Amino acid sequence: MTVATQQLRLRRPDDWHVHLRDGAVLQSVVAHTARQFARAIVMPNLTPPVTTTAQAIAYQQRIMAALATHTDAPDFTALMTLYLTDKTPADEIAKAKESGVVHAVKLYPAGATTNSDAGVTDLLKHCGAVLEAMQKHNLPLLVHGEVTDPTIDVFDREAVFIDRVMLPLRKQFPNLKVVFEHITTKEGADYVATAEGPVAATITPQHLLYNRNAIFSGGLRPHWYCLPILKRELHREALLAAATSDSNRFFLGTDSAPHVKGQKEKDCGCAGCYSAYHAMELYAAAFESVGKLDRLEAFASLNGPAFYDLPVNDSFITLERTETMIPDVLDMANDQIVPLAAGESLNWRFVE
Repeated sequence: MTVATQQLRLRRPDDWHVHLRDGAVLQSVVAHTARQFARAIVMPNLTPPVTTTAQAIAYQQRIMAALATHTDAPDFTALMTLYLTDKTPADEIAKAKESGVVHAVKLYPAGATTNSDAGVTDLLKHCGAVLEAMQKHNLPLLVHGEVTDPTIDVFDREAVFIDRVMLPLRKQFPNLKVVFEHITTKEGADYVATAEGPVAATITPQHLLYNRNAIFSGGLRPHWYCLPILKRELHREALLAAATSDSNRFFLGTDSAPHVKGQKEKDCGCAGCYSAYHAMELYAAAFESVGKLDRLEAFASLNGPAFYDLPVNDSFITLERTETMIPDVLDMANDQIVPLAAGESLNWRFVE
């Protein structure tokens, strides 16, 4: 990365965790991701979920067809994932690896987040053969790292997941690549930094910029509600320290999750923050807040490809220092969506 007085020039980044949905929503949001990122790991929690290689290939084709209608969109590659269930057959993993389209398998503990009802009820009990095949074929496991035990406080579910799931998983499958997705706690950051074997983590912009007070500032603020939920300030500070460190185990994953305005603001609102529209501006703000803009390129553009055994991108992007207002709403699928930090201003603007 070269840093000029008023500009940042970065090797083109990738988003290693994004939700693009399907249908009209996909049509509305895909260009936001493709504008800033060369590649993205696309989550499989559609309805019904993407559980087979054939379904993943078909979904990738729908993504690229939707993007093709945006004539100004740059080159973009959707990296697909499979949704792990209690009944995923081990032989599906070889098909996935051979496809060149599927790059990971996603673990949703059943009931943990949006469209996770078909998720795994007991990982090691039901998925041992699949995990063995993934380890053999070098196909990463992406984990939504929260237990769903209703007796565990929602703010403690990530830390408990480390003890109940991650530690036994790593012991039984020491060579399995694991990405601890959208970590939110000091415990998560500390675990990833020191774990034995191939372990990494993605971090979202909301968890770098905000603590849980944002959800309740001036009233209930549903557009800051996501899962895993925002945590205390000490956890936000730990995530910033991890993201801006010289460790290559931490990389960019927005977890950008589109829900129309009404679905967020109703009495049982959906979890998810929409950040694809202005992701790099948000990350630049977070890194600048601790004087670590020089670490942004590694986090956004280098560490992820290294973990996934993919080449870094040849092209570059530019961020320009200028005050940028985030729109109050964006059009989406004949409706509206409220982006993360709507109505606020940022010090950076993506220009190319």
